[in-house]
Amino acid sequence: MDGMRTGSTGSEREAGSVDTADLREVLEAILMVVAEPVSTRHLSQVLGVAESVIEQRLRALAADYRGETGTRRGFELREVGAGWRIFSSPRFADEVGAFITSGQTARLSGPALETLAVIAYRQPVTRSQIAEIRGVNVDGVVRTLTTRGLIEPTGQEASGAVLYGTTGYFLEKMGMTSLAELPPTAPHLPELEELDEMEKDRR
Repeated sequence: MDGMRTGSTGSEREAGSVDTADLREVLEAILMVVAEPVSTRHLSQVLGVAESVIEQRLRALAADYRGETGTRRGFELREVGAGWRIFSSPRFADEVGAFITSGQTARLSGPALETLAVIAYRQPVTRSQIAEIRGVNVDGVVRTLTTRGLIEPTGQEASGAVLYGTTGYFLEKMGMTSLAELPPTAPHLPELEELDEMEKDRR
C-alpha cells in the first residue's frame, strides 16, 4: 500500500517541482523502467530540470556504477544510441549471456549475422549489393532483420532499389553510440563501387 501511495504522489508532481536533492533517486527510478535509451532532453522536459544538470547527474551515476567511487556493481549506465540506459556489466557478459540464451531458440542465424555485418559496414546498401558480397539470395534474411528492428530502409537508388542501414536499436544492442565504434574489419569487404562494377559485368 505504501508503494501505491508513493506512486500516486509522484504522478501528481508538476514539471519543475523535482527537488535536485532527489534527482539522483528520480533518475535511477526512471532508468530502471525504460525500455530504450532515454535522452537528457526528454528527462529535462519531464522533470523540469535543466538539461545540463541532468547530464551532470547521469555522468556522475555512470562513474559511480563503474566503481570509480569505490563500490563495484553488476550493472552500469551507458550513453548509447539516442540516450542513456542501464546495462549489465561487461565483466559478467558470459554469465548473463548464458542466462538469457538458456532454452532460447530465437537467436539470429549465422547467415543473418553475416548479412547484418555487411549492412553495418557498407550502409546504405541494396539487397543486390548484399547478395553480391554473400553470394546468396538475402531477401528472407533482410526481412528477418527488418522485422527484428535491426535494419530499416533509408532511401532509394535512382534505379528504385531500396537502400538499407542499421537502426538506433542496433546501436543499443551493440552498446555503441555510433557506427564509428565498429571494429576495423571493413577493409575485408569490397567497396560499393566494386560491387557496381561486378553487377555491370554480370549483365
